[in-house]
Amino acid sequence: MADVPDEIHRRVQALCEQGDTLAKTGDYPAALEQYWTAWDLLPEPQTEWKAATWILAAIGDANLLGGDYVAGRDNLSLAMRCPGAIGNPFLHFRLGQCQFELGNLDRAADELARAYMGAGSKIFEGEDKYFAFLKSRIEPPPVGW
Repeated sequence: MADVPDEIHRRVQALCEQGDTLAKTGDYPAALEQYWTAWDLLPEPQTEWKAATWILAAIGDANLLGGDYVAGRDNLSLAMRCPGAIGNPFLHFRLGQCQFELGNLDRAADELARAYMGAGSKIFEGEDKYFAFLKSRIEPPPVGW
């Protein structure tokens, strides 16, 4: 797994920063355009680059926050095939949220448990319904929640 060439990295980073700015204002469709343009700059096969992980994380985040849970699930699942994705609490959390919203509760519990194992309860701050759901599906840790 390698880094993309410097020129591509700079262009990808600039596009993702523009996408992040748009996402912060709630303009998820425009943010997604920027992220997908960044994705398209990655050489094939795109999933082998480190940048692919964070581009797909941004895409999945925008999908979730924009209410497109199917796209979020699909894009975050693709992200899991990229470098450093497995075990990333944020990716597991967002994928778990998408699975939950789609009614895939076993998959949601699995992903949310992975997020919890990686980041603890802090990752659930402000997301009480997902933490309550997780608590209903797994045994509490020995030290408590």
